[in-house]
Amino acid sequence: MNDTDSLVELRDIRHRYEDGPRVLDGLDLTVAVGETLAVVGPSGCGKSTLLNVIGALDGPTGGQVRIAGQDPTDMAESALAHLRAKMIGFVFQIHHLLPQCSVWENVLLPTLPGGNMQAAEDRARRLLERVGLADKHAARPGELSGGQRQRVAVVRALVNGPKLLLADEPTGSLDEQTADELAGLLVELNREEGVTLITVTHSARLANHMNRQLQLRDGTLHETP
Repeated sequence: MNDTDSLVELRDIRHRYEDGPRVLDGLDLTVAVGETLAVVGPSGCGKSTLLNVIGALDGPTGGQVRIAGQDPTDMAESALAHLRAKMIGFVFQIHHLLPQCSVWENVLLPTLPGGNMQAAEDRARRLLERVGLADKHAARPGELSGGQRQRVAVVRALVNGPKLLLADEPTGSLDEQTADELAGLLVELNREEGVTLITVTHSARLANHMNRQLQLRDGTLHETP
């Protein structure tokens, strides 16, 4: 893989929480543009820590991170915030939608403050239609099913047109059928939107939707059997 083909590059990543064991220990990872990757492992093995490092939410205690050729650990806070807002979308196990806001308001939150609001609204409208929620734009999260709330969270993550979508146990709170539907949707959006997808999960069902799987074990990544 050439450097120009890679969106994410991690080299010798180490991470230790204060007074705790080393969670990541010399980890290397390269993710290609447009790839779908699942990092699997049991709870507590460091999957969320890894995703936070990739998403520039948490800096490593050692090693080098590059996202689209940029090193987030060398950025000023304003540049780092811009990187996260415009290049990276996040989906979590808990949707984190604002309960007092409508679907439409929740989806548009990442665009504020923004530039071309008309373009943002057009994209939000198209994405809500794509995930089957065009008729729910005025609903509040409490009026939606769990699967619908996660689809809103996916639209919110994609509304700024990021290059990288990071999903932390996105199907963990859903029943099997709804989880499979959401996993399929994520892969379809990966192709349609040209977004690189990395998900961390303990679910083999979700991981099997991705075109590559790696296991996080003892602080490093290993090819799955």
